[in-house]
Amino acid sequence: MPVHFRRELQRLSDKILALSRRVEDQVWQSVRAVEERDADLARQVIQTDRAIDLEEVEVEEECLKILALYQPVAIDLRYVVAVLKINNDLERIGDLAANIAERALFLAQHPEFQLPVDLTRMAHKTLEMLRNSLQALVNLDADLARQVCRADSEVDALHLEIYRKVVDQLCSHCDCVRCYISTLSVSKHLERIADLATNIAEDIIYMIEGRIIRHHLGGEEPRE
Repeated sequence: MPVHFRRELQRLSDKILALSRRVEDQVWQSVRAVEERDADLARQVIQTDRAIDLEEVEVEEECLKILALYQPVAIDLRYVVAVLKINNDLERIGDLAANIAERALFLAQHPEFQLPVDLTRMAHKTLEMLRNSLQALVNLDADLARQVCRADSEVDALHLEIYRKVVDQLCSHCDCVRCYISTLSVSKHLERIADLATNIAEDIIYMIEGRIIRHHLGGEEPRE
């Protein structure tokens, strides 16, 4: 049984990493679609979301099968539980990427509208958090996971900066309200993706150390 069990765990690991790569690509392509007003790319992101939903179901079924057949304990049990939660967060990130793509479709209809902010910087930071959280899973690196938790405040600050700039522009360009609101929606979705990347990092710390750090400021551990 141990050989079969390890094989099943490796299969599960391969599936969650494949899903994470697809989701990461979805986020980046959705932001590209916004900045380049690429309606075809936006539609591709929206269509791919269905495949992500199906992969999420497959990973969940694998987790439940392992729990039922092998009844893992200790770190193996924490690993399967963490993958279950991470799987759900990745599916939600995929949904947010599709939401960004929908905003891209709208903005593509208004090529004359100039984006009032640089979304690339925020997108890069958000994707770095997502990438690092999954790298922490691969390498069982709790320190890298903590870095992800700390980085969340940087994305929050970028979102606030974008919010203020958009509001300032709205005051003098009320004829483009829907375009500005769409821009703000993209920023909000990126900020939410960063939150979910933080959730993933917190689950990884729990998996490695058996300690729940959720609800502690910046992902820091509670004081003794």
